[in-house]
Amino acid sequence: MRLPIDDILPELIAALAHAGRAVLQAPPGAGKTTRVPLALLEAGAVQGRILMLEPRRLAARAAAERMAQTLGEGVGQAIGYRMRGDSKTGPSTRIEVVTEGILTRMIQDAPDLPEIGAIIFDEFHERSLNADLGLALSWELRGALRPDLKILVMSATLDAAPVAALLDDAPLVTSAGQAFEVVTHHLPAPLPKETRLERAMADLILQALHKTEGGILAFLPGQGEIARTAALLDLPRDIRLHQLYGAMPLAAQRAAITPEADGSRKLVLATSIAETSLTIADISVVIDSGCARRARFDPASGMTRLVTEPVSRAEADQRRGRAGRVSAGICYRNWTKGSEGALPAFPPAEIEAANLTGLALELALWGSADGLAFLTQPPLDALAEARALLQGLGGLDAEGRITAHGRAMAAMPLHPRLAHMLLSGDARAARIAALLGERDPLQGQTSQSDLKLRLRLLDGPAGKSPALARIRQEMARLKPLAKGRGLSDAQYLALAYPDRIGMRRKGDAPRYILSGGKGAIFDAGDELAGARLIVASDLDGNPREARIRGALALTEAELRDIYGDQIAWQKICDWNPRLRRVETKLQERFGALILDERHDPKPNPADVAKALCAGIRDLGLNALGWTRGATFLRARIAFAGLTDVSDEALLAQLEDWALPFLGTARTADDLGRFDPSEGLKLLVGYEALAELDRLAPAHWTTPLGRQVAIDYGDAQPAIALRIQEVFGLTEHPRIGPDRLPIKFTLLSPAQRPIQVTQDLPQFWEGSYADVRKDMRAQYPRHPWPEDPRAADPTLRAKPRGT
Repeated sequence: MRLPIDDILPELIAALAHAGRAVLQAPPGAGKTTRVPLALLEAGAVQGRILMLEPRRLAARAAAERMAQTLGEGVGQAIGYRMRGDSKTGPSTRIEVVTEGILTRMIQDAPDLPEIGAIIFDEFHERSLNADLGLALSWELRGALRPDLKILVMSATLDAAPVAALLDDAPLVTSAGQAFEVVTHHLPAPLPKETRLERAMADLILQALHKTEGGILAFLPGQGEIARTAALLDLPRDIRLHQLYGAMPLAAQRAAITPEADGSRKLVLATSIAETSLTIADISVVIDSGCARRARFDPASGMTRLVTEPVSRAEADQRRGRAGRVSAGICYRNWTKGSEGALPAFPPAEIEAANLTGLALELALWGSADGLAFLTQPPLDALAEARALLQGLGGLDAEGRITAHGRAMAAMPLHPRLAHMLLSGDARAARIAALLGERDPLQGQTSQSDLKLRLRLLDGPAGKSPALARIRQEMARLKPLAKGRGLSDAQYLALAYPDRIGMRRKGDAPRYILSGGKGAIFDAGDELAGARLIVASDLDGNPREARIRGALALTEAELRDIYGDQIAWQKICDWNPRLRRVETKLQERFGALILDERHDPKPNPADVAKALCAGIRDLGLNALGWTRGATFLRARIAFAGLTDVSDEALLAQLEDWALPFLGTARTADDLGRFDPSEGLKLLVGYEALAELDRLAPAHWTTPLGRQVAIDYGDAQPAIALRIQEVFGLTEHPRIGPDRLPIKFTLLSPAQRPIQVTQDLPQFWEGSYADVRKDMRAQYPRHPWPEDPRAADPTLRAKPRGT
């Protein structure tokens, strides 16, 4: 059968021959996965073997089997595959389909990739972390060691222009059209908010069963939603129901993508594993839930959590294309046509949201990340968090260079945490590594988090559990790699997760503080909830308080045995907001865990002073003993503009002005007796204080020679004095750098305000006459001259009878 990709194969082969690199953009169903490698092989366009990277194990096997079938051979001859724990290749293999981590390992082991003539990155639009890293390393080695190496990036939905630009303006080849038309149906109206996804999908599936013919592929975000949707379906006997997700046994996965032998109608409930590179021959109907499950790493918490998000438009198109692979098809979308524009154009690249510990280790092994051609650069905060963890595991030294232990970790097909544990433990550590590397064998069967329940299953009879069979197979593969000493299971787990060793907090709730500083909690009724110390392997990623889903109890003796060199006594001097005082303690700590605590009778005075500064910030500046003099001095400094003495500025600079004078203070009451005056003088500087009397004098001298304190509390300096004391004054006094007039509040002989002025001469000329008229009647014994400018100042009244 001819496929759309066939029309552009000559152009693609010519582009690779001329430029040695190319980007192929072809829609779902075009046939690129199985036709392109065979076309390159048949044309003799590649000298050496062809590596094709597939992001998923099932797709890698299926692609290899399909190409081998096309050649009339079995897998392992001209066409082979290789992935973790499974490979079928031979001396005559020319095309090798590999999962992405295999390429990284091949490059790190032999950077010149001998015998490899071309690398094909299939389904690059999925933007997996390993694909981004593999392309970056391949491009660098091509420039440095292998200019003859051909690189082809293939994508179904990716905006291919940026990839072409990344590869030095590689030729961009496009295959238009898809194999068969797919009619798309949307919901006529939004679903009620209370409608569960599984109920909505079950209704759509039953609707499609009655209105269409052919096999149905329904996309759901995860295994749980698949199981719950299946439970809601009451299917006719002639419908064969299959589930398809990554943790399933290979035989069950094959059954889901293989046509029914008796011609029965097929219904496949699948995760995004079915989006790419798989042709399910008897599928002509797709039902899209509109949801995708993604792993998102939070560098702040050091945890990864799974989130369910709307699909991108690119993912929706990819899913829709599954219906048109072998015939005309129909796609039902679980959203309205109007809401489609709100979907993101593309899914986030994994490098933007993933735990980057493995990437950081590979970059350190490579030697330098500078100049690597990442389509999306790794986030700096997540990369820094990953490097900090690797240093804690001994994989990197203090300068960030890879250690011998780190090289051994990188060589293992495991997350660096588990690799470190396996290298540090004996063969029993392989049990823990295998268990943690696979899906929980008790998922859905118990709410208990204790990993001992899972380990007992591994130590028991073989049974028929596919999950346990996979774990035992992995355990057998990992046992020869264990090189360390014998420890307990909890100690092995603590070696892998030094930042997740938890100590129970005080109180009834089973809350824990983790050694990395984060919080965690057990579900109510969990049997481990009473343990003083635990080590957690699986957390739900909640950034505030993560729920513990997998853990082991740990004794303090076990902790000291493996981390004794990291447990130390520390002097702790802190302000206690509840007790409103400085507390001085000696604490024996492992990370954030306090194993023992005592009172410190001899604290460092400098530490106490710093804690007091924290207390002032907690209580506020008003907690200090602001005497009248200190308040006055602060106001004068502010007016003169010598320095910023606002609350914000003073709190920010406590260590500069308050700390040297706090003395033996320990409590809030002590702070209430602390006069800030000397500290303010230190803040201003004693040389600048000499300017203070000129710019903001403390007093103004009246014509009688009396000194009146100036009030600097408002924006303008002010004084209050009796009106008779300024008789004879013909020029209004001004002070400060801006020569502001002093605001006079003129008082009656009874000390009551009768006038406020900032221009005394104008007052004399204007409203004084009215004031004089009123005041003479009220205070006849006091002088009220017609011309106050020519009168003498006085504070005396006329003698009685005059």
